[in-house]
Amino acid sequence: METKKQIGILGLGYVGLPLAIEFAKKYKVVGFDSNPKRVDELNGLVDGTNEADITQLQTVLKLHSGLGLTLSADLQSLSSCNIYIVTVPTPIDKLKRPDLTLLLEASRMVGSMLKQGDIVIYESTVYPGCTEEDCVPVLEKISGKKFNQDFYCGYSPERINPGDKINTLTRIRKVTSGSNPKIAVEVDELYSSIITAGTHLAPSIKVAEASKAIENAQRDVNISFVNELALIFDRMEIDTTDVLAAASTKWNFLNFKPGLVGGHCIGVDPYYLAHKSESLGYKPEVILSGRRVNDTMGMFVANKVIKMMIARDKGINGARVLVLGFAFKENCPDIRNTRAIDIYRELASFGLMIDVFDPWADPAEVEREYGFRLVEEIGYQYEALILAVSHEQFLNIDYDRFRKAGTVIFDTKSFIPRNFVDGRL
Repeated sequence: METKKQIGILGLGYVGLPLAIEFAKKYKVVGFDSNPKRVDELNGLVDGTNEADITQLQTVLKLHSGLGLTLSADLQSLSSCNIYIVTVPTPIDKLKRPDLTLLLEASRMVGSMLKQGDIVIYESTVYPGCTEEDCVPVLEKISGKKFNQDFYCGYSPERINPGDKINTLTRIRKVTSGSNPKIAVEVDELYSSIITAGTHLAPSIKVAEASKAIENAQRDVNISFVNELALIFDRMEIDTTDVLAAASTKWNFLNFKPGLVGGHCIGVDPYYLAHKSESLGYKPEVILSGRRVNDTMGMFVANKVIKMMIARDKGINGARVLVLGFAFKENCPDIRNTRAIDIYRELASFGLMIDVFDPWADPAEVEREYGFRLVEEIGYQYEALILAVSHEQFLNIDYDRFRKAGTVIFDTKSFIPRNFVDGRL
């Protein structure tokens, strides 16, 4: 008789929470997060990430009879589970090296509860080989059990797109894998039970890990190409968006847009792939050159705006600048690895006074992570305005009022009506 599945999910952020809700419709699920405040908010039907369907969350929290979701900050609440899914963040450190601190801590937590036959599935983005070379030894050491004999592993990379209400968890095809053929099928069947878009069973954990790494590295390189074009066309005094519109008339042209590249995936994952590659003796030139280009765009924007201000005979030291948007992408509160901070810091280095307005971002989180407070509302007395993130609310701003006041307006997203802007990427 098959053992009844009880799923424990570690990490209730952008990835873990939607996953917990979907699995809870068919299985008994315990969602664990080490932050008690986060758990209390979710139990009170408040989700700061805006990723969860609150109605569905309320429904699964009330389910019983072997189904439903329990949320807890108590690690022991996971002790009865036989499938553990790890969805914790995997950032980079200040030197742009993989930071596995949270991943390995989660592995220690799971290791302390492993029982015979348990399966541990990782969704956190890592470099190829990380699950079996870094996480499994921790699981073995803490549990005292043998990998692929007493417990098993799987890897199914997350594909959550924060802020996207169309391409949600169940509508995105899921890559799955397992530590042996039997477990691979079990993992695939588990995800198939909730993913309506279907699954792709990879031949190994390492292949599944690599697939996630190259998804974001490919996008990063493509964006770096158009960012480099923007740098070139700026010197030629032609508009990059106009060039892209013309080139896009060919059927096979890939129409990527220039801009700031941040967030917890595209701006981070290429460094994981590069780290593993360099550890094996190969320096990935294309991946790293793309990263270098993308990491310079905030500085380019800030310096471009300063030059435009000087051309207008505006003073620089003490001048007021408004930056619209601080989240890493539009219509999303996520500020992890936002590159809008590069614009802020570069402007500040010239002595400008910067106000940042973002109706999506949490002011307390911004102050804690970046050391300044967002403004609660915008005025119109600024020497320059920079649109850094294309939140839909920014379409309602009276840009004509800024223009008439002589404000230099720069648009990094080609989002503001063109007749109001003085420059754009």
